[in-house]
Amino acid sequence: MTDTGTAVALTPAAQDRALPPAPLSGMPALSRFGMPLGLAGLGGGWSAARSSLGSPMWPEDILYGAASSLWLILTAVYVFRGLRRKGAFRADLRHEVAGPFASFIPLVGILLSSHYSQYLPPWGAWLCMGFIAALAIVAAQLLAHWVTGGVSMQSIHPGYLLPVVPGFFVASIGFSSIHARDAAMAAFGIGAFFWLVVGTVVTVRLMTGGELTAAAKTGLSAYLAAPATANIAWMLSHPGPVGAVQLGLTGVLVIMALTQVMLLPEYRKLPFTQMFWVFTFPVGATANYSIRWLATTDLPGREIYAWTILGLATAFTLVIAARTVPTAIAPKSARLSAPQSTEVR
Repeated sequence: MTDTGTAVALTPAAQDRALPPAPLSGMPALSRFGMPLGLAGLGGGWSAARSSLGSPMWPEDILYGAASSLWLILTAVYVFRGLRRKGAFRADLRHEVAGPFASFIPLVGILLSSHYSQYLPPWGAWLCMGFIAALAIVAAQLLAHWVTGGVSMQSIHPGYLLPVVPGFFVASIGFSSIHARDAAMAAFGIGAFFWLVVGTVVTVRLMTGGELTAAAKTGLSAYLAAPATANIAWMLSHPGPVGAVQLGLTGVLVIMALTQVMLLPEYRKLPFTQMFWVFTFPVGATANYSIRWLATTDLPGREIYAWTILGLATAFTLVIAARTVPTAIAPKSARLSAPQSTEVR
């Protein structure tokens, strides 16, 4: 009775704020795309190792193959469920926590198509451009929602960086993979602009708005994803000797990596969920760039360092994958073993 009375007392606007849109479809469904994103990110690291360290192709093939299979299945399920529920896609985009993760779908598409474009040159290039266009549309929709009062300052979290900062740096990487250098620089410029603008807003929120919720804390990994993808994008669009811009971006990556190390005590307090896959893409992208950067140096033992970094990134992703299996099985087992109520009401 009390709950009903409270709901009636709320104005329509207050009810909209009190009830986040599509909570069931938003966070769980979109967060699952962190799995193929992380696998594709690690696949990029093994691809860098193949060209720089002479590693075998099979780890790269397995990772990209697994990412492709997962992405296709998750996308089909997400689209099918969305078509059955009117307004589901729009509600997910407007979800205050999960909305930015809608960019994972085209992001994975860019990574996969840019990889397979070497085997299917014309089709891969067209697919890559199509996914970049899809990312731009999703990012524009999110931005339009954000700048028209669609979110409160308190609801902002580092995941808001993903669609417009790492997203467009990945788009730049995709353009470079299909030899569209001018477009790659344009995409890099978009990512750099929003790194400054949205990054400032997010950092102000974190410094003045209180502690993040547990679900949003995994988004702190976006602070690592941004410089990692920026470095790869700049290196691919500017082959040759490392210049001042590359060195500056590398410095940002180093300090952001150290920040993630300092955040480990906070991460350890979080209960393990599928959202932990959000960590795997920044780790894979950092390994990717580290291998590429070490190959440009004369540092003694650089190959040992490169293999160590790649090994740690691979082990981290495998641990996340291993821990995901029981968490995915447990809810299904609980539902199957739950007794069915026979009470007549």
